[in-house]
Amino acid sequence: MRRRIAMISTHGYVAAQPPLGAPDTGGQVVFVIELSKQLARLGYKVDIWTRRFDNQPETEMVDENVTILRVPCGSNEFIPKEQLYKNIPEWVENALRLIKKQNLSYYFINSHYWDAGLAGQSLSNALNIPHLHTPHSLGSWKKSQMEDAAPEDTEKLEDQFNFTARVRHEQRLFQECDMVIATTPPQSDLIASDYGVAPAKIRMIPPGYDDNRFFPVSEASRQGIRTEMNYHGPVIASIGRLARNKGFDLLIRAFAIVATRIPEAKLRLAVSMQSSDPGDSRMLEELQELVVEHNLQNKVLITDSLPDEQMADYYRAADVFALSSRYEPFGMTAIEALASGTPTVVTTRGGLYRALDFGVHALYTDTEDIEEFGICLLQALKYQRLRNRISQQGSLRVRALFAWSGIAQQLLRAVEDRLHTGVDAAETPDVSSIWRQSVDI
Repeated sequence: MRRRIAMISTHGYVAAQPPLGAPDTGGQVVFVIELSKQLARLGYKVDIWTRRFDNQPETEMVDENVTILRVPCGSNEFIPKEQLYKNIPEWVENALRLIKKQNLSYYFINSHYWDAGLAGQSLSNALNIPHLHTPHSLGSWKKSQMEDAAPEDTEKLEDQFNFTARVRHEQRLFQECDMVIATTPPQSDLIASDYGVAPAKIRMIPPGYDDNRFFPVSEASRQGIRTEMNYHGPVIASIGRLARNKGFDLLIRAFAIVATRIPEAKLRLAVSMQSSDPGDSRMLEELQELVVEHNLQNKVLITDSLPDEQMADYYRAADVFALSSRYEPFGMTAIEALASGTPTVVTTRGGLYRALDFGVHALYTDTEDIEEFGICLLQALKYQRLRNRISQQGSLRVRALFAWSGIAQQLLRAVEDRLHTGVDAAETPDVSSIWRQSVDI
């Protein structure tokens, strides 16, 4: 009989085919769905617990061994992740009733982001089962990054993102859960330094990608994809939720530098048509105004989010992919682009670049430095030999470090080592040791 695992991700539109780009629905949802499917392939049944709203069905099958269970709390309306923690006690009560009604028993809980972490810890306490928490991002880090970028908006940012409450809840959560799963070495360091978590309680396990979907194709196939997508000339692409931290405004400004030197270059942005962050309702208009300000109307195309099945070809068709975030705990889209063989420029305001050698696997830049960002994009477009090298080596790099099969195995090993044999997380080698050895950190 298969053991059962509870994954908890309470915010956003968690679904078998998630509407990526919808509010609070992006890389984390993909992470949870893909990790769950891989755990099922390794012999487990997985229940993905989330919040029910917008008249969604109570249950949804991802596959025969992965089920989404939706539990209501608050209202039937969408609640932003910055506010959802207030409704988590109600969610936990309703989840516990369903667990007892269906007589469900779990091997362990893995929660994702701090709202789900609060739910996971409450369920862990009530059911006396292990709880591993994956924060994805940290309140202390996000607060410092955003306040550094806009010191005049400190009060506004506090109202919008509830940093004080978030950090307080994270502090307690990290101390109470059985293990904290960091997704990058810098995040692991911050969990220890900012929150006082013992290093032995932290395991570094990165997100993964589906290597059955994201892989390089021949140049002939790539050109066929470009023809289907009506691409002409050099193309820089990016994709993500319409959120200020994604830095699409920085990318447009940087692209203006590229356009002065390579007039035939184009920039394609696939974003949602509605901001996922409260208070950023004018973001799309701001991007469109930037395009006009820099006279790029015939060079920049902003479209809605893509269906998931089109993502791999979207990456492959581009000559360069840009991860432009102001801060980014990891950068799933960059991993998928690299895996697809697309030369990629990533931000240094996050952890991913430290797993990549500059000029070998990718290029990286401080995206807040517009001139540096623009020059980096320009170099990636201008030099064919550089593009060829980072296309080949970048794909090999992410396949070695970030395929989902290995990520799921690391999570299971963390559970077994830490919770059943008393081995400290820091004592067991995993992909983080490869990552740390390969870069200067």
